[in-house]
Amino acid sequence: TSARNAAIAAGVPVMPGSDAIADSAAVEAFVDEIGLPVILKAAMGGGGKGMRVVRNREDLVPFFESASSEALAAFGNGDVFVERYVERPRHIEVQIIGDGEGNVIHLWERDCSIQRRHQKVIEMAPAWSLPDELRADLHKYAVELTSAAKYKNAGTVEFLVDAQNRPYFIEVNPRIQVSLYCLDGLKGLITSDPADCNINFKTGFPRK
Repeated sequence: TSARNAAIAAGVPVMPGSDAIADSAAVEAFVDEIGLPVILKAAMGGGGKGMRVVRNREDLVPFFESASSEALAAFGNGDVFVERYVERPRHIEVQIIGDGEGNVIHLWERDCSIQRRHQKVIEMAPAWSLPDELRADLHKYAVELTSAAKYKNAGTVEFLVDAQNRPYFIEVNPRIQVSLYCLDGLKGLITSDPADCNINFKTGFPRK
C-alpha cells in the first residue's frame, strides 16, 4: 500500500508483508518466502472482518478462501494482505495532527492491546509500562512518516510491538477515531481539542 511504501521510505520499521493478493497460489508462494505464522487481512477491510491467523500450512488455502469470501461480502473486494504474525503483540496508536505543509505534532499515544476478535475493548493513555525510549521512537516514527507525506488531518499511526519491544508500523487511520478522547486524561499535555484543530485545518482557518 502507499502508506507502507511511505513508511519504508521514511525509515519506519514495517511488518514483513505482501501487496494485495487475489489468489491462493500467490498466497502460498509468499508464505514459502516468509514462513508461518502469518495473518491474512482484508485489503479493503477493517473492523476485524476478513482476518485469519494461519499457524499450520494445511490451513493456509482454506483460511485464505474464507477470509477472501468474507472480505468480498463485507467490502466488495476479496483481496487480502499477508503479513508475518506476531504472537501477543502490544497494539500502540500514536495520535497526530498535521497541517498539510509538513508540520505535524503528536498528541501522545494509547495502548489498544486488550482486544476481542481483533476489536479493541479497552484503550489506555498513556501506554502503560512502555519503555521511554520506545515511546519516543514511536512518536518520532509517527511524526516523520506523516510529515514526509505532508499529511493534513487528525489521524492515528498504528504500530504493533513484539515481545522484544521491536515496533512495526501497520497502518494510518486518516480520521478522528472515537478512542481519541481517552487521551483527555493527559491534562496539561494536550492544550487544545484535536477535533477543533481538524475542523480549522479543513476549513482553512488561520493556523497558529
